[in-house]
Amino acid sequence: MSFAIRDVQESELDELATVWFDAWRDGHEALVPPELTKRRTRERFRDRLQAALADVRVAGPLGAPVGFSMLKGDELYQLFVSARARGSGVAAALIADAEARLSARDVETAWLTCAIGNDRAARFYEKCGWHRAGTVVEELATPEGTIQVNVWRYEKRLGDLKIRSP
Repeated sequence: MSFAIRDVQESELDELATVWFDAWRDGHEALVPPELTKRRTRERFRDRLQAALADVRVAGPLGAPVGFSMLKGDELYQLFVSARARGSGVAAALIADAEARLSARDVETAWLTCAIGNDRAARFYEKCGWHRAGTVVEELATPEGTIQVNVWRYEKRLGDLKIRSP
């Protein structure tokens, strides 16, 4: 599969919301409280993408993204890849791009959260050099209110990326 990591185009938000919805359901539905699952709709994912457009990068051809990353401060806030693109290197390229963007922001230690029990994602993060720092309570905002979920927190020191960068 050929792909490039690039800025998202607003015209791709519907397709990207579908990627996020499908991948989120696949990786989280069985692991999080049902009240969160019912609030994670395709439309809400699209709204969140729209609100964070400047912090979103995608993989895949224009008009047909297969994955994305989203930053929020010093956090790799979201990273999702469609089922058809798994194993193709898309996720590794997206995480490397996100790490480089965080490093360019002078983030020394980046972090992300992972649903407890999402072992596929956890193995991937560890393979990419992230380490599990512990379990934390994440406050997940929804239009109906906040839902608390225990998650694994992963961290990665990025200071060394600047040394390797040209």
